[in-house]
Amino acid sequence: MSTFMAKPAEIQRKWYIVDAANRPIGRTATKVADLLRGKGKPEFTPHVDCGDHVVVINADKAVLTGKKLDQKFYRRHTGYIGGLKEVKYSTLMATRPELAMELAVKGMVPDTTIGRKALTRLHVYSGTEYAQVAQKPEKYEF
Repeated sequence: MSTFMAKPAEIQRKWYIVDAANRPIGRTATKVADLLRGKGKPEFTPHVDCGDHVVVINADKAVLTGKKLDQKFYRRHTGYIGGLKEVKYSTLMATRPELAMELAVKGMVPDTTIGRKALTRLHVYSGTEYAQVAQKPEKYEF
């Protein structure tokens, strides 16, 4: 019996909608990362991009457990000397909750060309309204 290898032309991509309301960000991000990679499909092949499109709604209602809201920081560097920028997650969740969800998912996909391509299929919204209504995404239940 030969091993099945998915071909990029034969990949069928579906659209899923994930509601992040009252769910921990990390647990939601792991499910979203699995959908983006296509890990739940029987035809999953690690070296082929066979993931689906994911729309995450209610990112502003996602929760951080424990003391992460006050102790966790989003850090980035400008590239200049002394250019470290830090933002507390309490501020980040209040101002840009979409970025917090995107960063969580980005940390859970591989840092390869397949992972970067998978992140282009991620759409995050802070409310219940989203622009991908025409694609008729099906609701994904945990």
